[in-house]
Amino acid sequence: MTSTSETTGPDERTLILMRHAQADAGWGVADFDRPLGKQGQAEAPAAGQWLLDSGELPEMVLCSSALRTRQTCTWVSSVLGDRAPTASLSDRLYEASDRQVLAEICATPERVRSLLVICHQPAVQEVAMRLAAPDSDMDSVMDLSAGFPTAGLAVFRLQKPWAELDGADARLVGFRSPRG
Repeated sequence: MTSTSETTGPDERTLILMRHAQADAGWGVADFDRPLGKQGQAEAPAAGQWLLDSGELPEMVLCSSALRTRQTCTWVSSVLGDRAPTASLSDRLYEASDRQVLAEICATPERVRSLLVICHQPAVQEVAMRLAAPDSDMDSVMDLSAGFPTAGLAVFRLQKPWAELDGADARLVGFRSPRG
């Protein structure tokens, strides 16, 4: 992943988009109720450790209400410890389009400076590509365009208020894939 250690300015916000960790196939289980598999149980805390090590600590977490995203959030939060905010669960992030995910982001209170959104493919990749501004880190954009793996993290910096995000207006500063 490209370094995101640059300092955030006083008017800058950070948006972190995360795809849930890898889930079990879910034979005989409704998609909404699919739990994390063994690989996912390793990926999620590793993503939390990366957030902690890189200093990308969210003030607010929006999380799909599906089981695999809730479990991902729990593993990430367990690593963040007392620095982890209480997650807000959203039914609207499950099976959401990129427009629906963006609407959830745009509803974030302006006092929030750092937001983590945990959701699903294909919306997580689509909204990330939609938001990537021309001054984004091009290696990260290329990596992101190739796919958004489970437990992947896209880190954006933005100057606009949350409510004004629309497209190509957030600078992608890094993309972390758990598989290197």
